[in-house]
Amino acid sequence: MAKRAAPEVNAGSMADIAFLLLIFFLVTTTIEVDSGINRKLPPMEESEEDVIIKQKNIFTVLLNGKDQLLVEDEIMELKDLRAAAKEFLDNGGDGSCDYCKGKRSPGSSDNPDKAIISLKNERETSYKTYIAVQNELVAAYNELRDARAQALYGKPFTEMQANYKDVNWPGNKEKLKEKIDQIKIDYPQKLSEVQ
Repeated sequence: MAKRAAPEVNAGSMADIAFLLLIFFLVTTTIEVDSGINRKLPPMEESEEDVIIKQKNIFTVLLNGKDQLLVEDEIMELKDLRAAAKEFLDNGGDGSCDYCKGKRSPGSSDNPDKAIISLKNERETSYKTYIAVQNELVAAYNELRDARAQALYGKPFTEMQANYKDVNWPGNKEKLKEKIDQIKIDYPQKLSEVQ
């Protein structure tokens, strides 16, 4: 019996189909993007002179490899960090800050413009704890800014920022930007991370 030849499969359009599938998956696939910590670096200053900062204007926060917190040479729980930072920032020790509601202790920060929070962590510190400490320190700034904006303009600072970013907000964005900048001048975020 004679063998029959098997019919050939036309593979000419196979490359086209594979190419279309590749394009489909490239277009429809979403790629997760990791977002980092939002920090704005200060501008480079051309000044040659050294800036002298008094030790009482530096709020030292140390985070060790066992995720323990040492604030101003005292062990502190994470839940107490925000209140301690707010107390330091809002002290008004030299009397130049008329809007500060702190104790006006001469041993603590002079005013919010001179107050610096210094955060130092070890390599063994867990990322979760590091971010939690960062969040508490930024939240201290945000709460002070909210209170100041509420006193000046009757709205919290966070709401003002959300309105400024909203493209459909009907108000005057220039005036809102001036108000936001004023609050940032009153409570500048000076968070230094030590290596």
